[in-house]
Amino acid sequence: MLLIDKYAYINRLKDVHPMEKMVFTALLLLFSLTVRDQLISLITFIVMSAFIIFGAKIPWRYYVKLLLLPSFFLLTSLLAILVSFAGPTSALPPHIFALSFTRFQLFIGVASVAVAKQLFFVVLASISALYFLILTTSVQAICYVLYKWRIPPLFVELCEMTYRFIFIFLENTQKIYIAQQSRLGYQSPRQWLRSVGLLVSALFIEVLQRSTELTSAMLSRGYDPSNTTPLYFEEQWQFRKRNWLGIAVIFGAIVAVYVGGRQW
Repeated sequence: MLLIDKYAYINRLKDVHPMEKMVFTALLLLFSLTVRDQLISLITFIVMSAFIIFGAKIPWRYYVKLLLLPSFFLLTSLLAILVSFAGPTSALPPHIFALSFTRFQLFIGVASVAVAKQLFFVVLASISALYFLILTTSVQAICYVLYKWRIPPLFVELCEMTYRFIFIFLENTQKIYIAQQSRLGYQSPRQWLRSVGLLVSALFIEVLQRSTELTSAMLSRGYDPSNTTPLYFEEQWQFRKRNWLGIAVIFGAIVAVYVGGRQW
């Protein structure tokens, strides 16, 4: 079991109704993405991080490691936004840094810095909101809420199957990697590159074969996604008025901060 999946079952908020957690996540996430305000994004990140660390009792070291996972993609995106190029004789817009070469000019514009800052805070808020959901809610509970929200059953079934294939993918990866390592497949850079290529190709063939076999087995048993009935029991969770009140208070306070900031 993945550690992130383990925490979804043993955290302090596991007994909270998944509908409440998903509504809370959706409200803050959508509002942050809509307004794209740096202060609102920062507040969303702080609120979600507080619920993860102090509410769900997720170790802060592990949470920081999770935040570092998408940092490479975020930094490369910010770099692409910050750095701009122009012709050797072109007039540069307002900028904070410029470097001239023979055939082009490299510069960092003021507008690019503003866009990069906005993107950084919005992505940070979005990541924290999604981490709150996946660290406190199991996949089965999320799918239960998706059924309740009348999401097409086929989409929910695909989510569940994808989740299942992640574990199959990781298990096969570990087996192939151990077999290659026992045969000294990673002793040199050339062998490492060859072994990784074989590993990826073997995994692709294995996953494709498993998915084909699973589809054939389901169809042979009369599988029809339009008539799928979720095997979840609503009695596992109970709605609590104080949770809904807390969601309303937190979301209302964030909206009030945004409206107050706009007026000033």
